[in-house]
Amino acid sequence: MDEPFATVMGVRSPVTAPRVGTIERIPKWLNLVPMVLQWCWLGLRYRSLTLPSAANPQITAGGLVGDTKSEYFAGMGAHAHSKVAPYVMLRAEGGDMLAAALSAMGEAGLMFPVVAKPDLGWCGFGVRRLDDTLDLADYLASYPAGESLMLQRYLGEQGEAGIFYVRHPGQPTGGLLGILLRHYPQVTGDGTSTVAQLIEADERLHRVVRNRREHECRHDPDEVPAAGDTVRLSLIGSTRIGGRYEDGSDSATAELTAAIEAIAHDMPQFHVGRFDVRYSTLQDLRSGRFTIMEVNGAGSEAVHAWDPKYSVWQVYRMVFAKQRLLFALGAANRARGHRPIGMLALARHHLRQQRLIRRYPPSN
Repeated sequence: MDEPFATVMGVRSPVTAPRVGTIERIPKWLNLVPMVLQWCWLGLRYRSLTLPSAANPQITAGGLVGDTKSEYFAGMGAHAHSKVAPYVMLRAEGGDMLAAALSAMGEAGLMFPVVAKPDLGWCGFGVRRLDDTLDLADYLASYPAGESLMLQRYLGEQGEAGIFYVRHPGQPTGGLLGILLRHYPQVTGDGTSTVAQLIEADERLHRVVRNRREHECRHDPDEVPAAGDTVRLSLIGSTRIGGRYEDGSDSATAELTAAIEAIAHDMPQFHVGRFDVRYSTLQDLRSGRFTIMEVNGAGSEAVHAWDPKYSVWQVYRMVFAKQRLLFALGAANRARGHRPIGMLALARHHLRQQRLIRRYPPSN
C-alpha cells in the first residue's frame, strides 16, 4: 500500500494542533439562523426563494440539493473530462454486485485502492477507501438498494483543495471566488502517547471518534506513534470529522484561473460551483496541475470562510456575499428564460438526500 498520510513538500500542514474557530463553536442550527434570514430577505427581494436553482440550468436544482456527482461529469466535454480521476458508476440492484463491480473496474483500468462514494452525497458521508475485494464486498453489501454509487481511482497526491468558480451569464469569462485548502484530521506522535490519547488532547479531533455509525477510524487506538510521525485519521477532510479548512485564495494565479476557466467552459451553462481537486504541491496547484475528484454546484459552501483565523463577522460577510451572488446569477438566468425549481420539488430533493445519508456505510 502507498503511504498517503505523510506530509510532503509544498503542502501546508500545521505543526501543532490547530485551534477551533469561533464559528465552529456555535451550534450548527444557530449559525444557520442569520443565513436563513438573509436568504428569506433575498427571496422576497427577487420574488423567489428558490431562484438560485436557476444558476446552473442543466444541473438538478442548480446544484442546491439533490444533484449527483455523475451528472456533472456526464455534462463535461472531452477537455473537462480528461481532468477527472477515472471512475465507474454502479447501481446497487442485488445479485452478484461484486462480480459486476470488479468487471466494471477492469474495463475502466481501475485497480485497488479505489474510493467508493454515493452518487447523491453530502459532506463526505459514505465515502470510503477500499483496499481490496473484501472491502468492496462489504461496501456493496451495506449500500442502499436501488441507489447509484461511484468507484473512483484513489488519488495519492498530498494536497486537496476546493476551488470556487463563478461566471455571470452572458459573460465570456469568469473568475475564482475563493480557494479552500483542506487539512485532514491527523495526530503527530510524541513517542509516549497513544493515538487515543493524542486524539483526546486535541479538541478538534474529538469529532473523528464521536459517531462511529457515520465515520470509522481504522487506526489502532493503542498505537504509540514515534516522535514526529503523523497518523492520518480519515480519507476525507470534512470539519464534521475533525478536518481543518484554510483559506488558500492567495493561490489563485493566472495559470490556475485559466485552467479552471477552460474546464468550466467545457460544461454547458455551468456558472457557479466548486471543483474539489487533488494536487501534489502548492506550486502544482498554482500552475494549474491538479486532478478533479468531484464538482459541486450552487449549494457548495464558501468553505474557505471557515478558516479558524476568521471572526464570526468575517465568516458571515463572506457567506452573505455568496448568497447575494447566487440570487443575482439566478435572476440573470431567469431573465434568459430559465425557471427555478418549485419549493415542494426542492423540499423533496432535500428530504430524500437526508434520508439517504443516514443509510450509507460509514466513511473511513
